[in-house]
Amino acid sequence: MSLLACAIIAAIVLSGALDLYLKWRQAACVAANRAAVPSDFKAVVTIEEHQQAADYTLANIRLGAIQTAFDAIMAVLWLTALLAPLAALIAGILPPGLSRSVALLVAIGAVGAVLGLPFSIARTFWLEAKFGFNRVTPGVFALDRIKGLALQLVFAVPLLYGLFWLLAAMPRFWWLAGWAASVLITIGLSVAYPTWIAPLFNQFKPLPDGPIKTRIEALLARCGFESKGLFVMDASRRSSHGNAYFSGFGKAKRIVFFDTLLEKHTDDEILSILAHELGHFKLGHIGQRLAQSAAVTFVIFLVLHWAFSAGGLASQFGLPNDPGVVLIIVLTAMGPILHLAAPLTNWLSRRAEFQADDFARTMVGKDAMISALTRLSRDNLATLTPDRLYALFYYSHPPAPLRVAQLRAA
Repeated sequence: MSLLACAIIAAIVLSGALDLYLKWRQAACVAANRAAVPSDFKAVVTIEEHQQAADYTLANIRLGAIQTAFDAIMAVLWLTALLAPLAALIAGILPPGLSRSVALLVAIGAVGAVLGLPFSIARTFWLEAKFGFNRVTPGVFALDRIKGLALQLVFAVPLLYGLFWLLAAMPRFWWLAGWAASVLITIGLSVAYPTWIAPLFNQFKPLPDGPIKTRIEALLARCGFESKGLFVMDASRRSSHGNAYFSGFGKAKRIVFFDTLLEKHTDDEILSILAHELGHFKLGHIGQRLAQSAAVTFVIFLVLHWAFSAGGLASQFGLPNDPGVVLIIVLTAMGPILHLAAPLTNWLSRRAEFQADDFARTMVGKDAMISALTRLSRDNLATLTPDRLYALFYYSHPPAPLRVAQLRAA
């Protein structure tokens, strides 16, 4: 292997090692603070609830550490030992061309889905079940996986054919066309998701008439938010976790409440959670996230342009110079880069969350927001004592203690 190939493999190993180190820090911090509830939460969180959240966090970390090590080992094995025979097998079946490249990526995706299945099963039927969150049956779990894989094939196969066709038809500018198409597809999927995709997995019913609906509609009017309706999702069919969100784009926006959220929270808390989500809309965070995603995608396509134009990247690993092979190498190598960039992207996300909290405070008051954040943390067993460095890399939302402290100081 060449020096570049060795560098890519080293980056994968070091990224995995960094992830394990950060998980170790998180586990040590949570375990060290397990015996006492933080002072700001002693009045609303019992020691038993705090310790259960610590145990849930530690169990998540242990399972995540095993998966991290497994994923790093598999990434190295793909590039050094497994990709070559798989490519040779497919080459013996299909002639050179678009179908061979697409088939290679589909085969790797299928193998990855099979290898990742034990972790999904363990997380759902051991971890989530152990702490009382799981409500999904084996039948629903299997059906969800089948639907998910079918959707991936429906979308991924035509997109891969389009990508490799562009590469052959527009050698100099394919990457710009591909990047523009990816941005348009992202916007299109955000419009299609609430109407066509989400209902494949959950049932959505209109929010019933009543006092809470009247208050929600009044809040929407004050915020100048227009949507295609208020819906309740049957989240309790799969999990007891609660949440709310709005999906879609432009006039296709929908506001969705988990039924578990409506069951556990007061009307004031529900309004504060909704006001937070509306803050993202009102403050332009949706457009900012789209721009950020477009920028990251642009960099990925730029790297792909270099990889395909330079030639020889696959041969540096002793692999055939097939576009599918090159794409796999680049996407695998991008993993460590995106990992190192996570503190920046998560900082941007956390800043937006603080701003949305402040918007919710101005709309419904800080007491309701603090109460909602506290209840969400308690009900979802979120640790109140995360490690700062771990949070820097992995928390897209600020830890609840920081959010509560900022609201109280406002």
